[in-house]
Amino acid sequence: MAHVVTQACCGDASCVFACPVNAIHPTPDEADFGLAEMLYIDPVSCVDCGACVGACPVGAIVPDTKLQESQLPFVEVNALFHESGRSHPAQAPVMPVLAKNPQRGDLRVAIVGSGPAALYAADELLKRPGVTVSVIDRLPTPHGLVRAGVAPDHQHTKSIGGLLRQIEDQHGFDYHLNVEVGTHVSHDELLEHHHAVVYATGASQDRALGIPGEQLPGSATATDFVAWYNGHPEHADDVYDLSGERAVIVGNGNVALDVARILTMDPAELATTDIADHALEALRASAVREVVLLGRRGAAEAAFTLPELIGLLGRDDVDIEVEGADLAQRVDNVTVGQKLSALRAAAARPRRPGNRRIVFRFTTSPVAVSGDERVSGLVVRRNELVIEAGVARGVPTEDTATIATGLVLRAIGYRGVAVAGIPFDAVAGVVPNSGGRVDGTPGTYVAGWIKRGPTGFIGTNKTCAQETVEHLIADFNAGLLAEPARPSGAFATLVRSRAPGVVDLRGWRAIDRAEQFEGARQGRPRRKLTRIEDMLSAAVPELEPRHKKRALARSRGARP
Repeated sequence: MAHVVTQACCGDASCVFACPVNAIHPTPDEADFGLAEMLYIDPVSCVDCGACVGACPVGAIVPDTKLQESQLPFVEVNALFHESGRSHPAQAPVMPVLAKNPQRGDLRVAIVGSGPAALYAADELLKRPGVTVSVIDRLPTPHGLVRAGVAPDHQHTKSIGGLLRQIEDQHGFDYHLNVEVGTHVSHDELLEHHHAVVYATGASQDRALGIPGEQLPGSATATDFVAWYNGHPEHADDVYDLSGERAVIVGNGNVALDVARILTMDPAELATTDIADHALEALRASAVREVVLLGRRGAAEAAFTLPELIGLLGRDDVDIEVEGADLAQRVDNVTVGQKLSALRAAAARPRRPGNRRIVFRFTTSPVAVSGDERVSGLVVRRNELVIEAGVARGVPTEDTATIATGLVLRAIGYRGVAVAGIPFDAVAGVVPNSGGRVDGTPGTYVAGWIKRGPTGFIGTNKTCAQETVEHLIADFNAGLLAEPARPSGAFATLVRSRAPGVVDLRGWRAIDRAEQFEGARQGRPRRKLTRIEDMLSAAVPELEPRHKKRALARSRGARP
C-alpha cells in the first residue's frame, strides 16, 4: 500500500518535511518546485507511515486503499512523475534567527493584504519570539482568494482556512480589516509605526483581450464572475445573463475550468456548498447547456493543470468534446502526456441524454465580440499550430466563424495593481523587487503575486513568503530598518480614528461564527454574508461600544 496525493493538493510542502523517507517531490529546494502542478508521492519509497496525512492542510493525501473512484487516476499520476527520473534530496529549511537587542524592542511589521501570501509571511515572522504583526485589508473579511477565489465545490482546498486560523491565533498577531492603505492610512504612516511593511496584495486586475466589442454588456471577466459566485461584497449586485444555451470562456487555465464547471453543475450540488445565495438563485434559473473553452494553441500547451482536468473529467453529468487538437501527438513531458490521455478518454465517452456539455476548442483565437446593444456572438479565427525552437505558437489563418452566445468571459491572466507610495512595473504588473526587497524603498517588502506575478498555487506562497521574511529579518539584524517613530499601540489608535468600522480578530471571528451558524441550519459549510453592512453588523458586538454607531453609519455611506 502507498499514499497518494490527490486533486486538492495546494503545494504547501508541509508534507515534504514530514516525510521521513524523502518520498514526496518536488521539494522547495528543487528547481522544478515553482513549476510543478502538484506534489507527488513515490509509491516505491513510501513506507505508509501516514506522517504526510496529518501535515497536509487540505486533506489531499489518502491511502490508496481509501481512494474514491474519481481519485483513482492519481495513483498513476503520482507514479509516473517519479518514474520520469526525478529524485533529489530534500533539505529542511533553515530559519534565520532574530537578533535580540534590548534597545530596539520587538520587531514590528505591517502586512498589507490578508490572503495566503500575507498570512504565510505573518507565520514566518511570528515563529520568532519578539515579533508583532499588524495585518491590514480593505475588506472586513480576510483570507483573500481562499474565500473569494477557490470554487465553492472545492471545499477540501478551502479547508486550508483552518491553517490560516491557526496563524491568526499566534501571540503577536492582530487584524485591522476594513481599512484601506492609501485611503485611511498612507505608506509613510505605516513605516512611522512599524520597522517594515510587507505588501501581499495579489494580482486583482484581469488582462484585456483588446478586441472590438469587448466592453459590450454580456462580456465580462472570469475573475469578476468568480467573485460574484463566491460572495465578494463588491460584486454582490453584478448581473449575468444566463438565459442563453451557450457561454464562451476565452482561456483554458484553472479559473476557466472552475467557471465552466460551476456553469454546468447541478444547482442541487451547489446548494450544499458556500456559494453565494444570489449566485445559487441565478444558476437555478440558468438555461446554459454548453460552455465553450477557447485556447489559442493546442491541447499540449493548455494552461490548466492535470489535477483540475482530472477533477472535471471525473464528473459523469457533463459530456466532453474536444475540437482543434491532435490528442494523439507524441510528447516528452509526462504531465502533458497524461493531460492528452485524459482528454482522449473523455472525448471518447458515449454521450448521455440530458447532460450539459463542455467543449474544449483549441487553436482558436477571439477576433471580435459581436452585438449591437449587448453580446450576441463571438467572432473567432482558427490558428495554425507552429513549433519554432521547441515553442508552440498559434499562427492566425483566414478561417473565421461566429459562435452564437450571450455571455463571453475572459480568463487570460491577471495583473497586479499599483500601490500608492511604492514603485510599480506597469509592464510586468508587479512591484520591482529583489528577493522580496522592494527596489529603492528601504523597509518595504513584497510577497505573493505582487512580488512574482500570478504563478503557482496557494502553497507556493509559503516558500515565496519565507524568502521575503528571511531578507526582512536579515535587514533587521543588520540594523538597516529604521526604528518606528510612534510607540507600540499607537497604530491601532490611529486606525480607529480614521476607520471607525475597523474589524479586528474578534470581529472577524464573530462574522465567521455567524456565517457558519446560518450555513449549518441549511446543511452548508457556511452562508456567506455578501454586504459590508451585514458583515459589520455581525462584527459590531465585538467592536468597542463607542464605535458601533459610527461603524454602521460609515458602512451605509452616511457621515459618522
